[in-house]
Amino acid sequence: MNLLHRGYVHVYTGDGKGKTTAALGLALRAAGAGLTVTLIQFMKGQPYSEIVALERFAPQIQVMQTGRTKCIRREEVAEDDRAEAQRGLDRARQILAGSERDLLILDEILVAHWFGLVTSDDLLGLMEMRPPQVELILTGRKAPPEVMARADLVTEMLEIKHYYKTGVPARRGIES
Repeated sequence: MNLLHRGYVHVYTGDGKGKTTAALGLALRAAGAGLTVTLIQFMKGQPYSEIVALERFAPQIQVMQTGRTKCIRREEVAEDDRAEAQRGLDRARQILAGSERDLLILDEILVAHWFGLVTSDDLLGLMEMRPPQVELILTGRKAPPEVMARADLVTEMLEIKHYYKTGVPARRGIES
């Protein structure tokens, strides 16, 4: 396959801000080039501003959220969280199996892994079943080493300084 038409696996990880933002930028770039995109957000059931904006690009960009309408901590994981993550995994597998889309973004799937909602085998299985022309993006903190080793591109967002630590909450349109 021509290197210009081959899809790759990207991992955007690290403790710094910008993983989802980078993936959304890629979604917009892909849409601008006429490609089709699906964004599946794991552990995100909140009405984030990017979802409202992306709805304007439907059906070229499809969005699916899985998760509660509030953020949870690792010790708060419940069976509903596992079911929501499974719903996202099932949809991702369906998209990859059918080569339905040009770009598939699995936002926060790496945090879902860290929380025990998806396994390393789930992540590696998605990477393995990816058709050669599909671009696959995995985002979230705590990317497992085996996933980073298998990816074609790994970017780590490194926090140097963040106003959040001074008490600034998430602001609408900037962080939410």
